[in-house]
Amino acid sequence: MLEMGIFEKYNGRKRDWLHDSLIFIFIFIVLFIIFRFVIGVSFVSGDSMEPSLHDGECVVYLRIGSEYKSGDIVSVWVPSGDYYVKRVVAVGGDIVDIKDGVLYVNDEPVENDYGYGETNKQLKAVIYPYTVREGNIFALGDNREVSMDSRTFGEINNVQIRGKIILVIGKWYIRSI
Repeated sequence: MLEMGIFEKYNGRKRDWLHDSLIFIFIFIVLFIIFRFVIGVSFVSGDSMEPSLHDGECVVYLRIGSEYKSGDIVSVWVPSGDYYVKRVVAVGGDIVDIKDGVLYVNDEPVENDYGYGETNKQLKAVIYPYTVREGNIFALGDNREVSMDSRTFGEINNVQIRGKIILVIGKWYIRSI
C-alpha cells in the first residue's frame, strides 16, 4: 500500500523502472558497506605462503575484530606500500628468536604443520631476540626460505593489518581457513 503511494504518479512501465532502480541502489549501498567495513578481497602473489596458499589464489579477509593470535593468516600493508598475506607467529609481549634455522617464540621452538624450510635471519633487519611490542604482531610466510616478512621489515602494527583470512578461492575450489 505504501509503495503504491510513492509511485502512484507514474504509469506502469515508469513505476516498475523506478522501483527496480531503487532496489538496485539499495543493494549497491549494502554491498559497498559490507566490502568497505566488514570483508575484503586480496590475491596471493608468489610462493611465500606455500604450501598453505598458492600464487594466484583469491583470499577473503574479515576486517572486523582486531585480536590476532599465533597461527592466524592476515593480509597486511607494509611500509614499502605493498600488501602481503602472512601468518602470525608472535603477538605483543612475545619474544621471537631464530637460532640455527629454527624459530623460537618465548624460548620454545615453534613446531607446526604449515611452516617449512629453514627460518633464517635476514641481514641488517631485526636484531634477535626480539620482543614484539603491544598492539603489534610478528608475521612470517609459510615458505620460510623465500618469504619477505617481519624478518625483513620488522613487526607489524595492528593498523597495518587489513584483516584475518577466512576463505580461500582457487581455480576449482573454495575452502575456509
